Amino acid sequence: MYRTLQHALVASLKQFLAEQYQIADANIVVEQPPKVEMGDYALPLAFELARRLRKAPRKIAEEIVAGLSGKLPSQFASLEVAGAGYINVRLDRAAALQSTPEDDTERTREKIVSADERVLVEHTSINPNKAAHVGHLRNAILGDTFVRLLKAAGADVSVQNYIDNTGVQVADVVVGLVHLEHLDEAGVRNLLDALKAKKQRIDYYMWDLYARVSQWYDSDPAEKEARRKLRLDVLHQIEAGGNAESEIGELVSTAVLHRHLETMERLDIEYDFLPCESEILRLHFWDAAFAQLKEKGVLYLEGAGKNAGCWVMRRAGAEGVSEDGTADEEAKVIVRSSGTVTYVGKDIAYHLWKFGLLGKDFGYLPFHTYPTHECWTSAIKGEAQHPHFGDADSIYNVIDARQSDPQNNVIEALRRLGYEKQADHYTHFSYEMVALTPRCAAELGYTVAEEDKGRAYIEVSGRKGFGVKADDLIDRLISAAAGEVDSRHPELPAEERHEIARKIAVGALRYFMLRFTKNAVIAFDFADALSFEGETGPYAQYAAVRAGNIFRKAGRTEEASLAAIKSLAVTNAAAVLLSDDIWELWLTAGKLSLVLEQCIQTTEPAYLAKYLFQLAQQFNNFYHRHHILTEEDPARKTLLLATAAIARQQLVRGLGWMGVEVPAVM
Repeated sequence: MYRTLQHALVASLKQFLAEQYQIADANIVVEQPPKVEMGDYALPLAFELARRLRKAPRKIAEEIVAGLSGKLPSQFASLEVAGAGYINVRLDRAAALQSTPEDDTERTREKIVSADERVLVEHTSINPNKAAHVGHLRNAILGDTFVRLLKAAGADVSVQNYIDNTGVQVADVVVGLVHLEHLDEAGVRNLLDALKAKKQRIDYYMWDLYARVSQWYDSDPAEKEARRKLRLDVLHQIEAGGNAESEIGELVSTAVLHRHLETMERLDIEYDFLPCESEILRLHFWDAAFAQLKEKGVLYLEGAGKNAGCWVMRRAGAEGVSEDGTADEEAKVIVRSSGTVTYVGKDIAYHLWKFGLLGKDFGYLPFHTYPTHECWTSAIKGEAQHPHFGDADSIYNVIDARQSDPQNNVIEALRRLGYEKQADHYTHFSYEMVALTPRCAAELGYTVAEEDKGRAYIEVSGRKGFGVKADDLIDRLISAAAGEVDSRHPELPAEERHEIARKIAVGALRYFMLRFTKNAVIAFDFADALSFEGETGPYAQYAAVRAGNIFRKAGRTEEASLAAIKSLAVTNAAAVLLSDDIWELWLTAGKLSLVLEQCIQTTEPAYLAKYLFQLAQQFNNFYHRHHILTEEDPARKTLLLATAAIARQQLVRGLGWMGVEVPAVM
């Protein structure tokens, strides 16, 4: 409702400015007054126009108000000049209630996403060498939530999870298995079978092994150089394929990947396609990309300086060699002098494929079955019948902020290849790391040094084995939530109590990861995430549950209550009964689609989390202030029930976009 009317207001303003002042490029900012009694929209437009029109802002505001009088849709009641030139706009409250949230959602689809636009979102992308940890969860939850937001706006979205199964971290665990555990390929197969028989987890086993081998590299100064060379040799064997090391790497990475998918599925996170680096290498994606890059002069062979013998790409804004002929030392190396391709080089090839610009494709095989669809993976040769992947119009890569430079290099390569449109539609959805509060680290059994106890957070380290495994975190949250549910609802069957606890725990975790803006470091803490008070998932869930209880006790549905307000609004009784606090709740509920648009345009889901917290707060205040079920005046009761219905409807919808389910009871 709020968004639809805001767009109508802006459209009327644009038409007036064009006709009255011949202005077509004004920046029309729409604000909300600090108090609802001052109006429903505020326009600082006159201040922006003052210099251009050489008039006092208040005079311009008066002209705008006079010019728009009687020309706005019927839902608008009045426009008023305030202060030195603000324009406050009031809605006709009864008429505005005729609009529905669904109207806004449809307009969001029209405005943000074209019906025939293919959007590709890549997220999670955990190295398949150990268990997922709390930092990986931020990536996956951000990415999955953004996918849900795009789908809510009507986008055709494909979800991809890039698997670096030939990288250095997989090489590390292969070194550990072969040189620390002294296993050959048959021995690794036996290990996997033994772990499965004992119901022990391969990803947890590799977590410990990865930490051990990382320390082993540097544990003996006399052997350090030889061990580092061993690591590089194993990496090259894995990249080449067709040998014992690559087979071991494939066995382990595939087993760990299955565990990653199971972990993410616990959080209702699913994927469509798992492109693997092994196929990017063995299907010679890089060769096709290299040919394009050389043909169009994007790469050149450096003949001097530290990068002599390397194929390099100038960074954005660089002019190449200096006047004295010295090499560009800041150029980005794409192919090393040894002939090996850097991470950025492989990523350029991968993104040419994403946009359908490479001239090559993967083979495809089914990999993991979800309740509603199949997740596919890449292969050298695959099945003849498979879904279509790639050829995206827009790409969003959820990758942490530390990868900004490589991401910028890929975008620059696209531009220099002449693919300006694709570069403009390539978004690095960056975010900061997740750490632990000292209290959380101590609760997990880690020794916290005295000097660290006063710090805001402690960084996790997979190489040191320091961090929170994702499944341990989920289990811990479910256990804590179960304690609350068991104490509050002992009468419910155990299975039902467990499912309620699961929804609360998952909601708590997802909301916690989303409430912080992307550029903020998160210091994770169990107590903060699971609190039923404050800006948390359980607080918003509880508000929705509380609203649902009203309809259960009243013996009415939300749909019937919202339908009843229509007839009340037509008689204008609603306007008489609508106090400012009730109207403010309606206004907030009507802004959900505006928030959806904001989240997508800024790639910032935190706006949705903050909005839902505000909506839950306002509903709880409304609940305590008004006696809904015992209200005797029929018209007023109709209004109160409809208000509870619109609040619950938008809470449930918004939480659903965050991947948070609302349990039956809490």
